[in-house]
Amino acid sequence: LIQEHELFTTCSIGIALFPEDGETSDVLIKNADAALHTSKERGKDRFQLYSSSIANNSFERLVLENSLRRALERDEFRLFYQPQLDLRSGKVVGVEALIRWQHPDLGFIPPLEFIPIAEETGLIHPIGEWVLRTACEQKKLWNAQGFTSLRMSVNLSARQFHYANIVDMTREILKKTGLDPRELDLELTESTIMDHLDETTVTLQKLKEMGTHISIDDFGTGYSSLMYLKTFPIDVVKIDRSFVKDVTTDPDDKAITQA
Repeated sequence: LIQEHELFTTCSIGIALFPEDGETSDVLIKNADAALHTSKERGKDRFQLYSSSIANNSFERLVLENSLRRALERDEFRLFYQPQLDLRSGKVVGVEALIRWQHPDLGFIPPLEFIPIAEETGLIHPIGEWVLRTACEQKKLWNAQGFTSLRMSVNLSARQFHYANIVDMTREILKKTGLDPRELDLELTESTIMDHLDETTVTLQKLKEMGTHISIDDFGTGYSSLMYLKTFPIDVVKIDRSFVKDVTTDPDDKAITQA
């Protein structure tokens, strides 16, 4: 009880045992910390015993983290562009920029393996800025080739959206590349826009006033309140694939998707 406010706390614990997991205090603390990290990854408010699999994962993570810190300066990131189709006409109406890491030894590494590390280490800020700038530059090249009707979609991570000055960064990149803001679609997941509601509302409004489009990705898996579609300046709702994949066979999925 703090100043008449009742607060509830939880605890995540990592455990390393002597002598199985180490014979010195330094090794034991290091391994307990690795177990603690796993405990947090698996949902927090729990304990986790150190194991050989955690050791392997920690080593692999360390290797990836060290390589990730040099990936930008070594020009190892690549953007691929997934077409967005109008099913009525069959025409491509836009593209979504998808980042991949072309590691010199491990080959192509998908975002699910390195984006969480980038977010935890803060590397998501320079990586996210590179993605946005590269995508806008590519769109300008396509404009010069006559593909002016396409809209470029770029995903923003939660950490990037909430902790970087995303409005100023977007405005500066659009200015430097000369891209019309109306040609840019910024995508955020449903859970991202629900964090820090007041700040999110202000940020989204500023991005919207700039002229960019705003999309909610993975809609239906988070808070899923239709009220927020009225609150935020949203242009596009991207229904999560868990509803769409069975839309031809599951009447519930069909009803939800149609709505």
